[in-house]
Amino acid sequence: MNNLAGKTALITGASKRLGRATALTLAENGINTIIHYNKSEHDAAETVKLSLEKNVISAKIQYNLKDIGGIKNLLTEAKNVTGKLDFLINSASIYPVDSLNSLSDFNLNNTININTLAPFVLAREFNNICERGSIINFLDARMTDFEPNHISYQLSKQMLLNLTKMMSLEFAPSIRVNAVAPGIIIPDNISDEESLLRLKEGNPLKRIGTPVEISSTVLFLLQNEFITGQVIYVDGGRNLRGNVYGY
Repeated sequence: MNNLAGKTALITGASKRLGRATALTLAENGINTIIHYNKSEHDAAETVKLSLEKNVISAKIQYNLKDIGGIKNLLTEAKNVTGKLDFLINSASIYPVDSLNSLSDFNLNNTININTLAPFVLAREFNNICERGSIINFLDARMTDFEPNHISYQLSKQMLLNLTKMMSLEFAPSIRVNAVAPGIIIPDNISDEESLLRLKEGNPLKRIGTPVEISSTVLFLLQNEFITGQVIYVDGGRNLRGNVYGY
Protein backbone atom coordinates (compact mmCIF):
# COMPACT_ATOMS: atom_id res chain seq x y z
CA MET A 1 0.00 0.00 0.00
CA ASN A 2 1.11 3.56 -0.67
CA ASN A 3 2.53 5.77 2.05
CA LEU A 4 0.18 8.76 2.26
CA ALA A 5 2.19 10.86 4.72
CA GLY A 6 2.26 14.51 3.71
CA LYS A 7 -0.92 14.32 1.62
CA THR A 8 -3.86 16.61 2.41
CA ALA A 9 -7.53 15.66 2.74
CA LEU A 10 -10.69 17.74 2.99
CA ILE A 11 -13.28 15.89 5.07
CA THR A 12 -16.79 17.33 5.07
CA GLY A 13 -18.90 16.94 8.18
CA ALA A 14 -15.78 16.08 10.18
CA SER A 15 -16.66 17.72 13.49
CA LYS A 16 -17.90 14.47 15.07
CA ARG A 17 -18.99 10.85 14.59
CA LEU A 18 -17.81 9.15 11.38
CA GLY A 19 -16.34 12.33 9.92
CA ARG A 20 -14.17 12.85 12.99
CA ALA A 21 -13.16 9.17 13.10
CA THR A 22 -12.12 9.40 9.46
CA ALA A 23 -10.11 12.57 10.03
CA LEU A 24 -8.26 11.04 12.98
CA THR A 25 -7.47 7.80 11.15
CA LEU A 26 -6.05 9.80 8.25
CA ALA A 27 -4.04 11.97 10.65
CA GLU A 28 -2.63 8.86 12.32
CA ASN A 29 -1.26 7.94 8.91
CA GLY A 30 0.40 11.30 8.33
CA ILE A 31 -2.34 12.91 6.23
CA ASN A 32 -3.03 16.61 6.81
CA THR A 33 -6.70 17.16 7.64
CA ILE A 34 -8.98 20.02 6.65
CA ILE A 35 -12.03 19.79 8.91
CA HIS A 36 -15.25 21.09 7.37
CA TYR A 37 -18.21 21.91 9.60
CA ASN A 38 -21.38 23.95 9.45
CA LYS A 39 -22.65 24.69 12.98
CA SER A 40 -20.58 22.48 15.29
CA GLU A 41 -17.59 24.80 15.69
CA HIS A 42 -16.63 23.53 19.16
CA ASP A 43 -16.61 19.92 17.96
CA ALA A 44 -14.67 20.88 14.84
CA ALA A 45 -12.05 22.61 16.98
CA GLU A 46 -11.73 19.44 19.05
CA THR A 47 -11.20 17.37 15.90
CA VAL A 48 -8.48 19.79 14.80
CA LYS A 49 -6.85 19.57 18.24
CA LEU A 50 -6.84 15.77 18.14
CA SER A 51 -5.43 15.82 14.61
CA LEU A 52 -2.64 18.23 15.54
CA GLU A 53 -1.62 15.88 18.34
CA LYS A 54 -0.74 13.37 15.61
CA ASN A 55 1.86 15.77 14.16
CA VAL A 56 0.04 16.77 10.99
CA ILE A 57 -1.28 20.08 9.70
CA SER A 58 -4.95 20.58 10.50
CA ALA A 59 -7.44 23.43 10.17
CA LYS A 60 -11.20 23.93 10.31
CA ILE A 61 -13.38 25.62 7.71
CA GLN A 62 -17.01 26.63 8.19
CA TYR A 63 -19.34 26.32 5.22
CA ASN A 64 -23.06 25.69 4.73
CA LEU A 65 -23.29 23.05 2.00
CA LYS A 66 -26.77 24.26 1.07
CA ASP A 67 -25.00 27.13 -0.70
CA ILE A 68 -24.13 25.14 -3.81
CA GLY A 69 -23.03 28.22 -5.75
CA GLY A 70 -20.12 28.99 -3.42
CA ILE A 71 -18.71 25.50 -3.03
CA LYS A 72 -15.69 26.31 -5.18
CA ASN A 73 -14.63 28.76 -2.46
CA LEU A 74 -14.62 25.93 0.10
CA LEU A 75 -12.20 23.91 -2.02
CA THR A 76 -10.00 26.92 -2.70
CA GLU A 77 -9.78 27.74 1.01
CA ALA A 78 -9.01 24.12 1.84
CA LYS A 79 -6.28 23.94 -0.78
CA ASN A 80 -4.68 27.14 0.52
CA VAL A 81 -4.01 25.57 3.94
CA THR A 82 -1.13 23.41 2.67
CA GLY A 83 -0.91 24.53 -0.94
CA LYS A 84 -2.39 21.32 -2.29
CA LEU A 85 -5.35 18.99 -1.99
CA ASP A 86 -5.03 15.25 -2.59
CA PHE A 87 -8.19 13.71 -1.16
CA LEU A 88 -11.86 14.66 -0.83
CA ILE A 89 -14.00 12.78 1.69
CA ASN A 90 -17.72 13.58 1.37
CA SER A 91 -19.09 12.46 4.73
CA ALA A 92 -21.50 15.31 5.55
CA SER A 93 -25.20 14.52 5.29
CA ILE A 94 -28.56 15.10 6.94
CA TYR A 95 -31.11 12.46 7.95
CA PRO A 96 -34.57 14.05 8.04
CA VAL A 97 -37.77 12.24 8.93
CA ASP A 98 -40.28 12.27 6.07
CA SER A 99 -42.66 9.95 4.24
CA LEU A 100 -44.09 9.87 0.74
CA ASN A 101 -47.24 11.52 2.07
CA SER A 102 -45.51 14.19 4.16
CA LEU A 103 -42.53 15.00 1.94
CA SER A 104 -42.55 18.62 0.76
CA ASP A 105 -40.74 20.10 -2.23
CA PHE A 106 -38.65 22.22 0.14
CA ASN A 107 -37.49 19.29 2.28
CA LEU A 108 -36.73 17.13 -0.74
CA ASN A 109 -34.65 19.88 -2.34
CA ASN A 110 -32.87 20.62 0.92
CA THR A 111 -31.87 16.98 1.47
CA ILE A 112 -30.73 16.48 -2.11
CA ASN A 113 -28.75 19.72 -2.03
CA ILE A 114 -26.74 18.66 1.02
CA ASN A 115 -26.53 14.89 0.48
CA THR A 116 -26.18 14.72 -3.30
CA LEU A 117 -25.53 18.01 -5.09
CA ALA A 118 -22.92 19.28 -2.64
CA PRO A 119 -20.77 16.11 -2.88
CA PHE A 120 -21.18 16.14 -6.66
CA VAL A 121 -20.17 19.78 -7.09
CA LEU A 122 -17.28 19.36 -4.64
CA ALA A 123 -16.09 16.33 -6.59
CA ARG A 124 -16.40 18.12 -9.93
CA GLU A 125 -14.44 21.13 -8.69
CA PHE A 126 -11.87 18.82 -7.10
CA ASN A 127 -11.40 17.18 -10.49
CA ASN A 128 -10.95 20.60 -12.08
CA ILE A 129 -8.26 21.88 -9.71
CA CYS A 130 -6.34 18.70 -8.82
CA GLU A 131 -4.05 16.88 -11.22
CA ARG A 132 -4.35 13.62 -9.32
CA GLY A 133 -6.29 12.45 -6.30
CA SER A 134 -9.02 10.34 -4.77
CA ILE A 135 -12.63 10.99 -3.76
CA ILE A 136 -14.59 8.95 -1.22
CA ASN A 137 -18.36 9.38 -0.90
CA PHE A 138 -20.28 8.21 2.16
CA LEU A 139 -23.40 6.25 1.24
CA ASP A 140 -25.59 3.99 3.41
CA ALA A 141 -25.93 0.22 3.52
CA ARG A 142 -29.73 0.65 3.65
CA MET A 143 -29.96 3.00 0.68
CA THR A 144 -31.68 0.47 -1.59
CA ASP A 145 -34.18 -0.63 1.07
CA PHE A 146 -37.54 1.03 1.53
CA GLU A 147 -37.55 3.10 4.70
CA PRO A 148 -40.96 4.77 4.76
CA ASN A 149 -39.88 7.44 7.26
CA HIS A 150 -36.70 8.58 5.48
CA ILE A 151 -37.70 8.95 1.85
CA SER A 152 -35.65 12.02 0.90
CA TYR A 153 -32.54 10.59 2.57
CA GLN A 154 -32.81 7.33 0.65
CA LEU A 155 -33.37 9.12 -2.64
CA SER A 156 -30.36 11.35 -2.03
CA LYS A 157 -28.06 8.42 -1.27
CA GLN A 158 -29.29 6.43 -4.28
CA MET A 159 -28.51 9.41 -6.49
CA LEU A 160 -25.03 9.73 -4.99
CA LEU A 161 -24.48 6.00 -5.58
CA ASN A 162 -25.12 6.47 -9.30
CA LEU A 163 -23.03 9.64 -9.42
CA THR A 164 -20.13 7.81 -7.79
CA LYS A 165 -20.02 5.35 -10.67
CA MET A 166 -20.49 8.05 -13.31
CA MET A 167 -17.75 10.23 -11.87
CA SER A 168 -15.33 7.31 -11.57
CA LEU A 169 -15.54 6.91 -15.34
CA GLU A 170 -15.60 10.61 -16.22
CA PHE A 171 -12.71 11.63 -13.94
CA ALA A 172 -10.42 8.67 -14.71
CA PRO A 173 -7.53 8.12 -14.97
CA SER A 174 -6.26 11.00 -12.83
CA ILE A 175 -9.00 11.00 -10.17
CA ARG A 176 -10.39 7.87 -8.52
CA VAL A 177 -13.92 7.88 -7.07
CA ASN A 178 -15.18 5.26 -4.61
CA ALA A 179 -17.71 5.02 -1.81
CA VAL A 180 -18.17 3.51 1.63
CA ALA A 181 -21.63 2.34 2.71
CA PRO A 182 -21.75 2.06 6.52
CA GLY A 183 -24.28 -0.07 8.32
CA ILE A 184 -25.36 0.40 11.94
CA ILE A 185 -22.48 1.95 13.86
CA ILE A 186 -22.12 2.16 17.65
CA PRO A 187 -23.88 5.38 18.75
CA ASP A 188 -22.21 7.95 20.97
CA ASN A 189 -24.64 7.29 23.81
CA ILE A 190 -26.02 3.79 24.18
CA SER A 191 -29.07 3.84 26.47
CA ASP A 192 -31.68 1.55 24.94
CA GLU A 193 -30.34 -1.99 25.35
CA GLU A 194 -33.44 -3.51 23.73
CA SER A 195 -32.98 -1.47 20.57
CA LEU A 196 -29.26 -2.26 20.59
CA LEU A 197 -29.97 -6.00 20.72
CA ARG A 198 -32.48 -5.69 17.86
CA LEU A 199 -29.93 -3.83 15.74
CA LYS A 200 -27.31 -6.51 16.41
CA GLU A 201 -29.71 -9.18 15.22
CA GLY A 202 -30.27 -7.27 11.98
CA ASN A 203 -27.08 -8.49 10.26
CA PRO A 204 -25.36 -11.87 9.79
CA LEU A 205 -22.39 -10.96 12.03
CA LYS A 206 -24.75 -10.19 14.93
CA ARG A 207 -22.99 -7.05 16.10
CA ILE A 208 -22.78 -3.32 15.53
CA GLY A 209 -19.84 -1.76 13.72
CA THR A 210 -17.40 0.79 15.10
CA PRO A 211 -16.37 4.16 13.63
CA VAL A 212 -12.80 2.89 13.17
CA GLU A 213 -14.07 0.05 10.98
CA ILE A 214 -15.49 2.71 8.67
CA SER A 215 -12.49 5.04 8.75
CA SER A 216 -10.02 2.20 8.13
CA THR A 217 -11.98 1.31 4.99
CA VAL A 218 -11.66 4.89 3.79
CA LEU A 219 -7.91 4.68 4.37
CA PHE A 220 -7.72 1.42 2.41
CA LEU A 221 -9.50 2.99 -0.57
CA LEU A 222 -7.11 5.94 -0.51
CA GLN A 223 -4.07 3.67 -0.37
CA ASN A 224 -5.05 1.23 -3.11
CA GLU A 225 -4.66 3.06 -6.42
CA PHE A 226 -6.12 0.26 -8.56
CA ILE A 227 -9.66 0.64 -7.20
CA THR A 228 -12.24 3.03 -8.64
CA GLY A 229 -16.01 3.07 -9.08
CA GLN A 230 -16.57 0.70 -6.17
CA VAL A 231 -18.87 0.73 -3.15
CA ILE A 232 -17.58 -1.05 -0.05
CA TYR A 233 -20.37 -2.11 2.31
CA VAL A 234 -19.14 -2.05 5.92
CA ASP A 235 -22.29 -3.35 7.54
CA GLY A 236 -21.80 -6.88 8.85
CA GLY A 237 -23.60 -8.22 5.78
CA ARG A 238 -26.72 -6.10 6.37
CA ASN A 239 -27.04 -5.27 2.65
CA LEU A 240 -27.62 -8.99 1.96
CA ARG A 241 -30.60 -9.09 4.27
CA GLY A 242 -33.18 -9.34 1.50
CA ASN A 243 -31.45 -12.37 -0.02
CA VAL A 244 -30.74 -14.05 3.31
CA TYR A 245 -33.99 -13.38 5.14
CA GLY A 246 -36.35 -13.12 2.19
CA TYR A 247 -37.41 -9.49 2.68
